[in-house]
Amino acid sequence: MTTRLSIIALALGLLLCACGSAATGPTVLPDPDTVLVEQVEVLILESFPVQVHVLARGQLPDACSFIDQVIQSRQGNEFTVTLTLARRPDAKCALLATPFEQNIPLDVQGLEAGVYRVTVNGVTGTFELAVDNELPPP
Repeated sequence: MTTRLSIIALALGLLLCACGSAATGPTVLPDPDTVLVEQVEVLILESFPVQVHVLARGQLPDACSFIDQVIQSRQGNEFTVTLTLARRPDAKCALLATPFEQNIPLDVQGLEAGVYRVTVNGVTGTFELAVDNELPPP
């Protein structure tokens, strides 16, 4: 009976050690995989000047991955947003797709009236500004 308890205690101890981490803090390494965006929703907030946010929804490859950077650029009437992925290398998790939702404010201050296109990791949405988006001079 004592031998059986010793074996169980040893097995539990090894299991607990395997779940622990030797790292002193969370180390984040960039992952070359891109964030899978499935849907883009453009939200125009009722304010003046107008504020525009993009709500991106999609899947991360696992529960240990997270959105690391939101990189935004604009050329003419087209915004391009790139979401980069990072993962905690010391974390243990199942490789199950994990849904995410990311709110991205766009830099629309001073834009002229017109139709604009937004692409987030390959998924596109549009919005229209009915008037120039700047305050009149005082």
